[in-house]
Amino acid sequence: MQQFLNARLADGTLADLSVSNGRFSAITSAGDGTRAASAVDLDGWLVVPAFVEGHVHLDTSFYGDAWRPHMPCANGFDVRERVAFQARNLAAAAPMAERARNQLELCLGNGSLSMRSHVMVSADVGLKHVECILAVREEYRDWIDIQLVAFPQSGILSSPGTSELMDEALKMGCDLVGGLDPASFDGDVKGHLDAVFGLAEKHGAGIDIHLHDGGSLGLFEIGEIVARTKASGMVGKVAVSHAYALGEVEPDALARAADGLAAASVAIMTNAPGSHAFPPVAALRAAGVTVFGGSDNIRDSWWPYGDGDMLNRANMIGYRSGFYEDRELEDAFDVVTHTGATALGLEGYGLVPGARADFVALKAAHVPEAVVAVPRERAVYRAGRLVARDGKLLGR
Repeated sequence: MQQFLNARLADGTLADLSVSNGRFSAITSAGDGTRAASAVDLDGWLVVPAFVEGHVHLDTSFYGDAWRPHMPCANGFDVRERVAFQARNLAAAAPMAERARNQLELCLGNGSLSMRSHVMVSADVGLKHVECILAVREEYRDWIDIQLVAFPQSGILSSPGTSELMDEALKMGCDLVGGLDPASFDGDVKGHLDAVFGLAEKHGAGIDIHLHDGGSLGLFEIGEIVARTKASGMVGKVAVSHAYALGEVEPDALARAADGLAAASVAIMTNAPGSHAFPPVAALRAAGVTVFGGSDNIRDSWWPYGDGDMLNRANMIGYRSGFYEDRELEDAFDVVTHTGATALGLEGYGLVPGARADFVALKAAHVPEAVVAVPRERAVYRAGRLVARDGKLLGR
């Protein structure tokens, strides 16, 4: 058994944590029990569950590689043009496995021990990205839990053969079916969703669809995804990433969309991007929608930003949402912890007896301070084992 003493919990109390076989066996008031000589004194640092990285692209990041100057689109944000830039940059990039390891270790060092990564599948790249990232996932299986999404970066209907490749990717070990802008990219909402939901039903897999389309078009697509989710019996197994439209519509339209999302338990992922409207976190949460966070792109062809720190992402989400009160800052933190765990369907998450002992100790007095200060001083524990300190991995 391992012991961790004087851990400050979110409610401000000090507790001693006991870990057996990688799980919390007891959480007691500090000083109540017998202390083992090998016990670790956390000295009143705030202890929180490990962060949940809900959306990254391990195969396309250039983190740790040569700097790639950002190339602007000719006429504002254009998904097709960005995909073309990405293909050009990837052709000259360092080996994919090397770049994926760099990004993984960045996220790990900052305290994320669960992750969902989208991996490109298309007629152009075939299954090369999937094969590589599956191997990297296996290499890090004792360090982090990774869900992989078979992601049709070039569309499904507009890239013949992609549906069959996604089918094979799921057989190989991908966990979820991806999608991309059914209307604006593939030009056929019904056909695109037929393919996505058909693959999910065949493999018993979840779904996570990229949806950049804004305004009434994006809202229509969200409504179609909600209807498909209910009709296919996939309530609680579907997520929509980005969903910019939710931040661009009138309050009454948003309320109707939120009610539909909550009824179908369709989760919404946001990274609170700087140049876009984004889903209104507070309004959606109030309606019962699961809103979770992700870094999305980390130093790649889409933008040069990204630090792999979900605590900093909570800060960004809170800042852009106008969160100032302690309860609001706690909501921003929840987006990258407990609600993220709900969206990813994680088992045994949290600081309770029986849960997995995956946690982060931070030099902060409480959660609101952690969100606004984003302390770099932190220790990351996987199954009760120290795996990173102050952003650096230990033992690799």
